[in-house]
Amino acid sequence: MQFDFYQLTSPGDRKTNQDYMAHVVEDEYALFVVADGLGGHRAGERASAYFCKGLLELAPKYSKWVSTDPEAVIGLWIDGAIDEMSRFFAGDPVAEEAHTTCAMLYIQDHLVITAHCGDSRVYRLNPEEILWRTRDHSLTQKLFDEGEVSEREMGIHPEQNRLTRSINVLRSHSPEIIVHREIVQNETFILCTDGFWEFIKPGELLKIAQKENGREVLIKQAKLSYLRAQGKSDNLTVQWVRPIKI
Repeated sequence: MQFDFYQLTSPGDRKTNQDYMAHVVEDEYALFVVADGLGGHRAGERASAYFCKGLLELAPKYSKWVSTDPEAVIGLWIDGAIDEMSRFFAGDPVAEEAHTTCAMLYIQDHLVITAHCGDSRVYRLNPEEILWRTRDHSLTQKLFDEGEVSEREMGIHPEQNRLTRSINVLRSHSPEIIVHREIVQNETFILCTDGFWEFIKPGELLKIAQKENGREVLIKQAKLSYLRAQGKSDNLTVQWVRPIKI
């Protein structure tokens, strides 16, 4: 399987960028991940980077076993990445206060697997519709599920940043792992932190999924999201992934 992909990240209007993104594309599999760090004094910045680096370091080990029991192996892989995250913190007590979200996409032959924790998202689209997205682990997702707010209102809700799950060295929360049907032609995946999706409309996501569109449209939508924040943009990170040969 071959992929066309593009990624970008920006601090937005923040002094530092606590988002992190990573990917590995091999002949046998592909892994994409974004993470949004939470915590002061660089703790969040380190948490997101350390977790993603842990996932990549362990990719050669766990990718060999994913097809045997996808959900279980991805869970072990993430646990191993958290162990690596703890090792990178090297005993620094700030580690217990450092949290990160994550949104992960793994593709292998006839397998598509997502794992997420917090409000960083994975979208699956074709040119006609948004087929699916991860459900945020947040208060606003709960309000949306109960019909109290619309999809558009989630991003601008005053409680939007209140999460119910996050990744931390103490493993107080578990990621949500889902095994999906295999990819079909003309599908696009978008992984992003909340700094991107908060101000993007569904129709604008579909523009990114059009066959003739790619990185230029993605950059345009990221800039639009930044401008709509009106000087209060969060860190913004997005990965765009499209198989070009299945």
